[in-house]
Amino acid sequence: MRVALVHDWLTGLRGGEKVLEVFCELFPDATLFTLLHVAGATSPRIESLPIRTAFTQKLPGVAQLYRWYLPLHPWAIESLDLDGFDLVLSSSHCVAKGVLPAEGALHICYCHTPMRYVWDRFQDYFGSGLKAKLLYGPVAKKLRAWDRASASRVDHFVANSTHVAERIDKYYGRAADAVIPPPVDTDFYVPSLSAGESDGQSFCLVVSALVPYKRIDLAIEAFRHRKDELVIVGSGPSEAQLKAKAPPNVRFLGWTDDASLRKLYQTCRACLILGVEDFGIVPLEAQACGAPVVAYGEGGALDTVRDGETGVFFREPTPEALSRAIDKVYSLGVNKKLLREWALGFSRETFRNRMQEFIRTRAKAAGL
Repeated sequence: MRVALVHDWLTGLRGGEKVLEVFCELFPDATLFTLLHVAGATSPRIESLPIRTAFTQKLPGVAQLYRWYLPLHPWAIESLDLDGFDLVLSSSHCVAKGVLPAEGALHICYCHTPMRYVWDRFQDYFGSGLKAKLLYGPVAKKLRAWDRASASRVDHFVANSTHVAERIDKYYGRAADAVIPPPVDTDFYVPSLSAGESDGQSFCLVVSALVPYKRIDLAIEAFRHRKDELVIVGSGPSEAQLKAKAPPNVRFLGWTDDASLRKLYQTCRACLILGVEDFGIVPLEAQACGAPVVAYGEGGALDTVRDGETGVFFREPTPEALSRAIDKVYSLGVNKKLLREWALGFSRETFRNRMQEFIRTRAKAAGL
């Protein structure tokens, strides 16, 4: 088989790119297609493949402004030439799934989520100002129609969570063929080898972009009336506003390196997930390190946290409900071995094996 991998853009190494890395391992001779490639921004594994970009690569300031070029993305993804490729494997949260496969090719889409920019989080990305409404409001309507129509170019959808499978059904009118959670680096995120290292620690941890829909404000208000500490890892457009409102027991660290983040996971009393996530790698990284999770009980957290065993859900998005859930998780007496065993079910090896079997079965059925 000649294999084409398709990814929206290559501008950093986040959860989507961790999935793409595994696809590159499965198909080391594949060609990688994308709208934009910032050289060196991902990983040696991804960079080792031949990478072909669309005309968007040459747009002014595209490395920083690629989201503002959103109206061009459908045209750009359709301009990629996939003639001669037997299998198309797209990794899509924006437009990658709308690529045009060659006639007779098999197209499998690993869907991180239907395009949130135009479906349900337009204001989160573009704001609610007059400029956004006038310039991008009408465009969003056309993009929704394109996004729905282009789903027909996919032979098989794989959703990264039950929540995303429901979104695929809602927006595309398609049933996902499988739910396969993305990989967690359980070889790196491990419990501390030092016995009792977390003794005396009394802080909760948030790891998140600082944007409104992540609901960091809930934690800040909850900890205004608590004696323990809140540590926040991340940055974003809401950072100054959140810092201005934060009480003294809330610390902002910005983004940290992986080793420092692992140390925080290992020593915190609980990791907090405050908004609705499509999937969410953070709670599994925390559990792999032995930390229980307090999560808002919707979205991807329903797949990644076992309520009352590896963490606690809060069902109302209020500071009071969050604070009660934190107290409850403190009293659980969670077994770190149990947390670790649960997280191992989402390991990189598990993801690789499940995707490999799914692709093999569908390719065989297609005569490839």
